[in-house]
Amino acid sequence: MNIKIAITDDHPMIIGGVRNLLANYPHLQLIGTYADGAELLEGLKKGVPDVLLLDIQLPEKTGDELTPILQKMYPDMRILMLTNFNSPIYANNMLRLGISGYLLKTAREYTMIEAIETVMKGEIFIDPALREKLDALDRKARNAVFNKVTLTPREKDILKLILQGKTSQEIVSELFLSIYTVKNYRNRILLKLDVKNMAELAGKAVAMGLMDTE
Repeated sequence: MNIKIAITDDHPMIIGGVRNLLANYPHLQLIGTYADGAELLEGLKKGVPDVLLLDIQLPEKTGDELTPILQKMYPDMRILMLTNFNSPIYANNMLRLGISGYLLKTAREYTMIEAIETVMKGEIFIDPALREKLDALDRKARNAVFNKVTLTPREKDILKLILQGKTSQEIVSELFLSIYTVKNYRNRILLKLDVKNMAELAGKAVAMGLMDTE
């Protein structure tokens, strides 16, 4: 399957490098190169790529300012950020905007090709140099949310077991508590997390990132 590519970057050497790289792959077709957001928006009127390689640091409108505009106008176009910003926080913010991938300009040739092919399949691609940092950032954010919930250490222990699918009797056996105490803890957890039943608790735990508590 042929993949139509466009690139927006204000450095001619970057555009030239990508052009030369893509020339080695017959299934990747470069249909447009643009130096800034205005050129990009005008060029997209003539042809929309499957995958857009978009720099963040651009004159006038930056890549993060362009992203929501592009998503609204061309929802089927995959946006793959191509940047020097080696920051998990920035990458996380861009992913929250809905981009399909985040690739560093220092990436090797095969990594760029993998990134293009990955986002074309509808999957998210993260530069390997950032994956571990992003995972650590995600764990830290989940833990921060978990710690904001005013649960006692024992309530946190019981919540973990509930989320593992343990019954009240199994929790009794594991923590050496009475059934009355376990049920009391369950009710207090429901109250503190503002849910009515175990189904709602599981749903809220997933939404808050509490399913992966350690």
